[in-house]
This record gives sequence, C-alpha cells and structure tokens, in this order.
Amino acid sequence: MQSNNYIKYIEELSLKINSKILTDEDLKKHSYFRIGGCADLFIEPNNKEELKEIIQTSRKYDTKFYVIGNGTNLLISDNGYRGLIIKIGDKFSDISVEDNIVKAGAGALLSVVAKKSANLGLAGLEFASGIPGFVGGGVAMNAGAYNGEIKDVVYSVDCMNQQGEIFTYSKEEMNFGYRDSKVLTDNLIVLGVQFNLEHGDLEKILARVKLLNDKRTSSQPLSYPSAGSTFKRPENGFAAKLIEDSGLKGYVHGGAMVSDMHSGFVINHNNATCKDVVELMDIIIKTVYEKFNITLEPEVKVIGEF
Repeated sequence: MQSNNYIKYIEELSLKINSKILTDEDLKKHSYFRIGGCADLFIEPNNKEELKEIIQTSRKYDTKFYVIGNGTNLLISDNGYRGLIIKIGDKFSDISVEDNIVKAGAGALLSVVAKKSANLGLAGLEFASGIPGFVGGGVAMNAGAYNGEIKDVVYSVDCMNQQGEIFTYSKEEMNFGYRDSKVLTDNLIVLGVQFNLEHGDLEKILARVKLLNDKRTSSQPLSYPSAGSTFKRPENGFAAKLIEDSGLKGYVHGGAMVSDMHSGFVINHNNATCKDVVELMDIIIKTVYEKFNITLEPEVKVIGEF
C-alpha cells in the first residue's frame, strides 16, 4: 500500500465514521474462491450514514472504491486491489416481516431470508434458500436458480448512488434482466429490498426448500471454494453441457479445475491463484467457441490489478 497517498484521506474519514479503516486487508477472507491479494483500504460501514461519508470522502480524495457483499461471485487478482474495498455486511442484515412483505438489508444472507420466509408460510423465495450470497449482490445481478429469479419477488429496492444520495426504485424501475439490473448499469449500491411474497401452504413450501437444497448439495461441488456458476447461460444451451461436451469436465490448470461434479463450476482445487482461474476460463471460452461457435460470457466478477 502506498500509505502516503492515503494519510489525509484516512485522517479526515476517521473523524466522520466509527468503523475501522483497515489497511492491507487480505481479500481471500472476503471471497468464496479464497483467492486474492490485499486491498490498500477496507471498511465495513456501520450504517448508510457512514456509507455516505465514505463515498463522499473517497470522491473528494479521488480514491477508487469497489463495493462487495459476501464475495460469492467474485474473483480477486493475486495482486490485490489498489484503492478501497467497501463491504456491505452484518450491519445491514436486518430482516423484518409484515404480512406478505419481507424487508431485508443488503447484508442479509439470501438463504436466511428465504428460509425465514418459508418458515412463516410465505412462498416465492424457495429458489434462493441455497444461494450463499447477500441480498445486495443477489438484487444487483438478479440472482436465480431452479426457474426462480430475484425479479420475480421484488417489490422495491433502496439504493445509494455515487454521490451518496438515496433512492427507492420499484420493481419496474430496476430494469431487471438476465444477471443484470439498474444497480449494475447505473453503478448503484443496494441498501435494502422489499420482497413481495405470497401466503402458501407451509408443508409444501418447506418441502420445496428441502427438495431444492438436496438437489443443490447432490449436484454441486460445495466442498471446494468457487464462485458458483462461472459462466452465464448462453442463448442456445447450457454452459455446463457445452463445457462437458467440449471434453473439459475435470480439466485441471494449475490449482484450478473444471469440477468433475458440475462442469459449470471452476473450483479452487489446490491452492489456485487468480491467474490459474482466469487462464482456465480463457481455455474454456476458446475451446467451447471452437467446437460450437458459441462464446461463453463470464458470470463471475473479476476485480483488482492485472
């Protein structure tokens, strides 16, 4: 870390927030891949007021920042991140329920929100009961599984823009697409969401949660670090099938591997580096294109210095 560049920034920000400003934070701890170097600066804000101060001070000092959640869809460079990583975590994890509306902070686990809703006999979020990410990231990328997507159950979303202003957007205003939303296109930060669920049969809801979780644990390589599905679903087919049909199931490159359990997952098989994973992803993209004339698009977000 080039500490001289940050001295005044840290001094001023320390007067405005109570959250710790960490330096040279190991980002492996904040990524499900368990890969990555250090961030120059790292902060987990306590609330939206602190988040606003962090953003505005960063803009004042021209300090680059990137917002993360649970790191389940993130691949971080071995060289780390030059700038500030802001983690929206536990302090934004409140969950409340009023009739069929479930309010959840951006730092709440999607799986926890889904299971709490299910236990109250509220249907609609069963598909998310096995998704390990936070609500914020799930909304940003319109996370989905088993024929369900976040857009199906959103009522409204509270976001902060790059100037620290807060807006509430309706489902329609969120412009949800496949692994896309207004959050990504407009570079917003999710603060919280209201889910619009339906009252249903408790036993049927819980049975579906169990069915989907059993399906997930029996078909996905959950014992290895990864970022879930590595590639987006192409228009004509499924990424996992294309990769397997290309002869790459179980393919190893350095410490990275195409899972021999589910070809849609690139896993950290043996102390993989970011370089290993990126190179393996390039091999997959090239091989699938040569065989099927289809270009796979990464779903995992890659950040840092290269």
